[in-house]
Amino acid sequence: MRGRTDEQQVLFHVFNVEERIRADHPLREVKRRVDAILLAMSAAFAQAYSRTGRPSVPPERLLKSMLIMAMYSIRSERQLCDRLQTDLLFRWFLDMQPSEEAFDHAVFAHNRVRLDEHDLTKKFFDAVVTEALTANLCSEHFSVDGTMIESFASAKSFQPKPKPDAAEATDENSVGGSGTGAMGDAQGFKPRNVEVDFHGQKRTNETHQSRTDPEARLHRKGPGKEAKLSHMGHALTENRNGLIVGITVTEANGTAEREAALDLVDELKSTHQREVKTLGADKGYDSGDFFQALEARRIEPHVPLVKEPCDPNNVVHTQRQPGVQARCRMKERQATVDYQLSQKCRKKIEEVFGWLKEIANLGKSPLVGRWKIQQLLHMGAAAYNVIRLRKLKPALL
Repeated sequence: MRGRTDEQQVLFHVFNVEERIRADHPLREVKRRVDAILLAMSAAFAQAYSRTGRPSVPPERLLKSMLIMAMYSIRSERQLCDRLQTDLLFRWFLDMQPSEEAFDHAVFAHNRVRLDEHDLTKKFFDAVVTEALTANLCSEHFSVDGTMIESFASAKSFQPKPKPDAAEATDENSVGGSGTGAMGDAQGFKPRNVEVDFHGQKRTNETHQSRTDPEARLHRKGPGKEAKLSHMGHALTENRNGLIVGITVTEANGTAEREAALDLVDELKSTHQREVKTLGADKGYDSGDFFQALEARRIEPHVPLVKEPCDPNNVVHTQRQPGVQARCRMKERQATVDYQLSQKCRKKIEEVFGWLKEIANLGKSPLVGRWKIQQLLHMGAAAYNVIRLRKLKPALL
């Protein structure tokens, strides 16, 4: 018998949301783990919010929304709020009733400063790392690396810095800059996205600055690569299971990777009381000063050298001798088995950056402001660890 659709609208629907989510769904275990962490953070949430006034969107819901965005590759907060109107799985994960109205996407912008002032995203990430350390899933051997995070700004926003004694530029020069197509056609039509030719112009970070994202810097990944307005993201991972134990964002420059590596190592010790025995990295960390800084912290660096170290006895300047000697010691370590294993495990950090960029949509920042990017990195790294913990340490039912 042919079935037919019933066009009569039903006034009331009675069903159990738990029955609509299959028992072996991956989000079930993720939700149990995340809810336990958020429950332990209740005191921190209470300090961030006033006891009087209109009730806000629960902070637990905001953090879980950021996790959902990272895990399901949702490109914007507006798209997430649209999905909440129809997606029952997301509503179940965020503890929302089926009949409850979805919150507006502006809630994220209104609470971003609050999250930053009270370090709520960092506390959530640290809680996930603490759970991994408590479960003995991390060793004493770690790896560090950095990656470029493309800025939200376009290349056309990278314009000469205004001089203090110079007069204000006209609207035509400030919008289009110097180049063809900035003045419009003969009929006076001025396109919104004007064509600009930068051929023959020398643009550097010393003379130019992005008007959209002033903190972004023109940076290239390597020789022959295209220079882009970018920030630099850094991650510290442990070598046993590839879990992220530290993550940060800095200015994109030539020394940012080494400086951030030392900060991440120090933060791991101060926050989680975990000592680093060995630290693996790539050729970008080849520096005698960096090796000395690690050795002063009783950390054994495992870094490939860009070129052979020179003889310390032939160094004219005595101030350079300690750095050259540190590179010579690094050359001797390359013959050990520990160095070979460290370099082999170091490649796991590339999987971390690949996941953060492709799945969590952090290859290009959707926000302007380094502190905002830091929040996205914290939640993206926490989502990565939670997914890995689902396999490494299943939660109790």
